[in-house]
Amino acid sequence: MAKTKNRWLIAASAVGIHISIGSVYAWSNFTNPLIEKFGWSASQVQFTFSLAILFLGLSAAFLGHFVEKYGPRASGLLSAAFFGVGVFGSGFAVNAGSLELLYLFYGVLGGIGLGVGYIAPVSTLVKWFPDKRGMATGLAIMGFGFAAAISSPIMEMLITSVGLANTFFVLGAAYFLVMGGSSLYMARPPEGWLPAGFKAKLESKAKRIAVDLSQLTANESIKTRRFYYLWVMLFINVTCGIAILSAAKPLAQESIGMSTAAAAALVGVLGLFNGIGRIGWASVSDYIGRPNTYTIFFALQIVLFALLPFTTAAVPFQIMLAIVYTCYGGGFASIPAYIGDLFGTKQLGAIHGYILTAWAAAGLAGPLFAAWMKDTTGSYANSLVFFSGLFVVALIVSLLIRIDIRRLREENERQAANANTRTIAS
Repeated sequence: MAKTKNRWLIAASAVGIHISIGSVYAWSNFTNPLIEKFGWSASQVQFTFSLAILFLGLSAAFLGHFVEKYGPRASGLLSAAFFGVGVFGSGFAVNAGSLELLYLFYGVLGGIGLGVGYIAPVSTLVKWFPDKRGMATGLAIMGFGFAAAISSPIMEMLITSVGLANTFFVLGAAYFLVMGGSSLYMARPPEGWLPAGFKAKLESKAKRIAVDLSQLTANESIKTRRFYYLWVMLFINVTCGIAILSAAKPLAQESIGMSTAAAAALVGVLGLFNGIGRIGWASVSDYIGRPNTYTIFFALQIVLFALLPFTTAAVPFQIMLAIVYTCYGGGFASIPAYIGDLFGTKQLGAIHGYILTAWAAAGLAGPLFAAWMKDTTGSYANSLVFFSGLFVVALIVSLLIRIDIRRLREENERQAANANTRTIAS
């Protein structure tokens, strides 16, 4: 029997890639140094981050087929090249004092690396962990969520000690090495492979493997209703979540009178709940099912977003924000397993890429809407009631997708029964 790679080392490699690209969430460390050095406006500097998220979604959509065709190793190396060059090249942009070059390197090239690097490990892990789909994808995406907490102090230390441009040079080289090394171990499992212990349980009928509802290509999947149900659910979860992430600090100051320093510390602590929610909710989804998990997300957040504007006590306010952060992270981590359940693993990476265009759209819509509400009404809190209404829409969609799932399951059962009947007759 040919030697099979260790799936836990595959998972560790996936985490290595995601911790590297997840450093994009620590972009705020560069905001003030760039403003102070060049006199650029906050919105000009912030647009670099928005551009990177936009190209994350676009490249995930357009290069998903590349991931399926050439596999995770080639895709990971492509991601390492784009993201490494994007971050490294940002150092040249700083030395040249060029905002346009910063947009090109970090926003466009770095963003392309983000998209490929995000989907390649996740689609691979789904295939290596048929017994723990949610947990495995949650593990990798948890790395993306925790990356800012790991990267921020390193970035601050480098900026202080070696300067802004050299920080980009050092980080770009480091990310390239970590992502490149991680990618070299990445591979798909052999056809029909199952974990040894899991295979034994199946043979003894102690465990039953969940059968995917279909095995569709990416282009076939976008012709189904359930694809758009997933897209809308992710879009709403990310739009509302990223809006509250972008406004958490001033919201805490407005609502419960926190000082600037205390609100900043709260945001850092809440970031941990973003990461915990990714592995926690994704693992829970293996037991209660993805449809139930998303319905719980939305039911919880309808209540939380409606209550937050009227909550002035510090402890309940912080607990509610923490739960929102877990749901935000959990939505990202559970979606790949949900895709596998509904569309199979034939082209999961490409389908995941298409779905992630919801993230790109939400990354622009959420913060812009929250900022507009602040400018219009004078308070971030007023946008939260609107977001609560959006979660009502998401809840309805999470129930509608169940109808589609039930219909497809019944159709599969009819086809299986007809096939058995033909077999007996012959």
